Formats: sequence, C-alpha cells, structure tokens
Amino acid sequence: MPKTIRNVWDKNLSYEKLMKAHIESKKGKTSRKETILFNLKQEEYIKYIYENLKAGTYKHGGYSSFYVYEPKKRKIEKSKYIDRIVHRWLVDNILKPYYIPRFIETSYACIEKRGMHKACLDVQKAMRYMKNKYENYYILKMDIAKFFQNIDKNILFSILRKRILDKKVLWLIKEIIYSNYMETGAKSLPIGNYTSQMFANIYLNELDWYVKEKLKYKWYYRYMDDEILLVQTKEEAIKALKEIKKFLKDNLQLELNNKTQIFKGKQGVNFCGYKIKEYNLKIRDKGKRKLKNKIKELKYNIRNEKMTYKEAKKYLCGHIGYIQIANVKGLINNLFYSE
Repeated sequence: MPKTIRNVWDKNLSYEKLMKAHIESKKGKTSRKETILFNLKQEEYIKYIYENLKAGTYKHGGYSSFYVYEPKKRKIEKSKYIDRIVHRWLVDNILKPYYIPRFIETSYACIEKRGMHKACLDVQKAMRYMKNKYENYYILKMDIAKFFQNIDKNILFSILRKRILDKKVLWLIKEIIYSNYMETGAKSLPIGNYTSQMFANIYLNELDWYVKEKLKYKWYYRYMDDEILLVQTKEEAIKALKEIKKFLKDNLQLELNNKTQIFKGKQGVNFCGYKIKEYNLKIRDKGKRKLKNKIKELKYNIRNEKMTYKEAKKYLCGHIGYIQIANVKGLINNLFYSE
C-alpha cells in the first residue's frame, strides 16, 4: 500500500464508476422526486458529471436544510442529488481504499464489517480482560462537544494534504469541504454529506494514533466522536484525560463535552446505545422507549390499513438486528407478542 495518494484521478474517473456511484446513491430512495427525475435522463446526467470533473469545471451546488430530533436536535444539510453522486464516487474509489487500512482496528463508525455491534462486543471483551487481570479498573468515557459543527475546515484540509498528492483529488476535496463556507465559516461539516463521515473519521484518526502510538494506551475504542479508554487506575485515567484534552485543543480545535467522565469498571459504560457490563449487554432505556413507541405506531398503521404487515416487518428488520446482540429476550416478547 503506497504511503501517499497520487496519480489516482485519471485511473478512477470513468462513466462506469460514476454510474455505479449513482446506483449506490439511489438505494432506498428510488421513490423520491429527485431520484426519479435523474433516472429519466441518467446517461446524460452521468456524462455531464464526467465531463465537468474531467475538465475541472465542476462546482458543488447549494444545500437544503432541515432538522431531525432523534437522538437529539441536529441540523441536516442536504446536497443536491448530482453532488451526492460525486461524493460517493470520491469516497468509494479514492478515499476508502487508501484511508480505511490506515484507521486503527478499534475505530468502528462507517467501516464495513465493524459498526456498533462489533464496537460493543470488543469493549465488553476488553472489560472482561481488565476484570480478570486487575479485578478493579477504570473507564474514561469521552464525548466531543458538537463534533461536526466544530471540525475546522482548514485543519481538515491540511491533514488530507499530508497524504494526498494528486492535485485533481485535492481540488475536488477542497470544493466539497468549503461548499458551505458562506453559511458556516471556517468550521462545520454538513452532517448530511456522505463525504462528511469519511472526513470526520480522518480528522479523529489523528487522535486515535496519538492515543495508541504516542501515549501507548492499549484499550482505546472509538465510534465516530465517542471514545472509551480502559486503564488500571483512576490516576491513569485522569492523566490520560488531561493529555487527550490538550491534544484535541492544540491540534484539532476540539473540546470534550460535559458527558465526559471517569468511573469504576464495575459500573459499566454506555456506548453505541447499549449499557455494557463485563457479562451483560442491555439496550439503554432511551432506546427501549423509542422502539416501543415505533412498534405501537406500526401496529396502529397495520390495524388501520395504512401499511401492510410485510411493510412493517421490513421496516423493523434493521431495528431487530440492532437489539439482538443484547440480553433482550424479555423485551422482544413484550414488544412483539403483547398488545
């Protein structure tokens, strides 16, 4: 694997790869107006994107914004569909193949064959190890304050520029990173962009390697902006917290929020929607309430013929997969076999 990204633009810019990016981008969204309109002339649109990228005349479009309120209020900035194809092409063909092998093994967000389940199970395994080896140990649970809103565009671009030497790739990345500059200034990545997930992982990969290589902490885990560190003593946890805070401030212009805390390992830890203990894994109460309310809504819609049982079952598949690794037999019986 080369140490830098160079001479990859022309190898990856093709009509076929852009079409594949379109196919991936429209999954689960085929009934939306923007997707339908694009599909009507998809060959022409893909050719248009290809020619603009090849000529270096591509300009990122604007955003439409809306708010979501689960799990907390967040502003989503939605790119135009044509830009979302460009985002996916860039990430899938150029950024992922290079950067994912360079992420630490205990970074889990938006990485194939990792994700929330593996993150939780790996943390639990480490907790059992610490329990067996030391009996008592401590957990440092960290959460970055307003992470996406506080990512510094200039710092991000400088991090990318250290490894990316292909000028055409850098041009496109700059076009995307600064696409909302007029609205937000030097900070903030659009949460709705496919590129933002990858950029966020690259940004915090700086912290990951600092913790693992410089500070030499072994039991460190990250899912996007939530981090967990297991150490033997409270003094170690306090020292690590001080060092990590300083690194985040000095190098990434980030701060930890008030959810950050140190506690004994026997108390367990909340991570990725689960309450994790050495020999027990449960869904947090907030997640249970949300799922129960959704089940009630689906049952109501089925009874009133607003949706079919098959449609409801399809919708629930992802939720069922999410809860199955936890100790949820009683919860499943309560949700699905009671009125």
